[in-house]
Amino acid sequence: MQTKYQSFIEANTSTFLGFIVSYILSYTVLPLYGVEQSHSVSFQITLIYTIASIFRGYFVRRYFNKRIDNDK
Repeated sequence: MQTKYQSFIEANTSTFLGFIVSYILSYTVLPLYGVEQSHSVSFQITLIYTIASIFRGYFVRRYFNKRIDNDK
């Protein structure tokens, strides 16, 4: 089982990589749909979703780790 700290590190590593991919996609894909964005706006939107993703990933992992421990 992972410790809480290990869960936090894993969630952040995954989310950081997701941030990079999301930023690139938002800046390149949204204009294809007529939504023009500046780098600043793309960064801010991606940052908001990234923060939400960090918390989501952490709490989902902790929930399942606790559930697995209770099943033993």
